[in-house]
Parts: sequence; C-alpha cells; structure tokens
Amino acid sequence: MSDTLPDRLSVNPRSPYYDEAVLSRGVGIRFKGEEKTNVDEYCVSEGWVRLTVGKQVDRKGNPLTVKLAGEVVPYFLTEADGETAE
Repeated sequence: MSDTLPDRLSVNPRSPYYDEAVLSRGVGIRFKGEEKTNVDEYCVSEGWVRLTVGKQVDRKGNPLTVKLAGEVVPYFLTEADGETAE
C-alpha cells in the first residue's frame, strides 16, 4: 500500500469514497490546525470536512453532519510497519 492518502475519503461504507484498506491503518485529520476526531468525510482539494453533530441521527439512521470549509491535512496514525507516525 502506498503512503499517500486519497484526496477524498469517507468512513461511511455506502459512500463511493470509502476505502477500508486505508481506514484500517488509521487516519488522523487536522482541520484549520486543530485535531478533529469526529470527521465523517474529507476532501483536501476542495478544502472541506464533514463532521458528525453529536449523537443525532436522521430518519434513516445516518448521523447528522455539518460541512465546514478550511485547510484539511490528513495523515496516517500508524506507519505501514505498525509504528506510530507522529
């Protein structure tokens, strides 16, 4: 597997941007210089993240999200050999 993250990634298995192999390595997101742990989807080239809003869900059971614009910096939490990246 390569050490570059995709431009767009989602944690929702129904999304076309879902990639289980990348997510299994662990992905961290810095948004506007701040660590975010509730990111549902991101896009680096367009500069936005989709964050989950608490525990609320819509009528289909999907978590409610809000889309925010700004600088997005994704990174792997662990190296390919299992060591921590940072």
